[in-house]
Amino acid sequence: MNEKADKSGSSRKGGRRNLRERVKTARGRKLSSKLWLERQLNDPYVTRAKEEGYRSRAAFKLTEMDDKFHFLKKGGRIVDLGAAPGGWTQVSVARTGSDKGRGKVVGIDLQEVDAIPGADLYVLDFLEEDADTKVKEWLGGEADVVLSDMAAASMGHKQTDHLRIMALAEAAAQFAHDVLCEGGTYCAKVLQGGAEQELLRMLKQDFKTVRHVKPAASRADSSEMYVLATGFRGRQAEGEDEV
Repeated sequence: MNEKADKSGSSRKGGRRNLRERVKTARGRKLSSKLWLERQLNDPYVTRAKEEGYRSRAAFKLTEMDDKFHFLKKGGRIVDLGAAPGGWTQVSVARTGSDKGRGKVVGIDLQEVDAIPGADLYVLDFLEEDADTKVKEWLGGEADVVLSDMAAASMGHKQTDHLRIMALAEAAAQFAHDVLCEGGTYCAKVLQGGAEQELLRMLKQDFKTVRHVKPAASRADSSEMYVLATGFRGRQAEGEDEV
């Protein structure tokens, strides 16, 4: 009855369409899929991504953070961990000027990523023993910034998913420790939920400044946020290579 009222009501308004598009329920479609599709259709960042040629709405999370904290610099060397589908890599190319011969952007992922002008993309598991050495060779030196927008595949259990994402962020932080130049930056996705204390301990030891950031492009109903660590102290800070 409500559905009929909605339809008749919209037609009586001279064909004016509701600002929110509705997704018709298809036979066999799960409610979660329907809600996800409806959210995508009504998401202004999804629309902007299509209009501006970005491969994902996540690109705007990075642009908003960089607009505020200015860590993607012209000529910089950037590593994007878990680069697929490539939105953060695209932003890194534009901000560093690597498509014009300035800087270097390397994206790595477990799966192949379609080519992005100005970026070098590799299939690599960053957890491999010699991954840091390979990345520094591809960059031609140490990185200025390590980015990670990775999220482990959802298990459907909130606490388990949280722990998996935090484990990824900690592993990426260790990788950043191994490849960053002194003064470098690490930016990674985390989730609110109380399991990030070990990550924060690591970062505060390695970096001068550690902050949490919730860009506007990150959905308000999501527990997602980002940790931004700047001013890498260098590997000597922990007494590495001491005799």
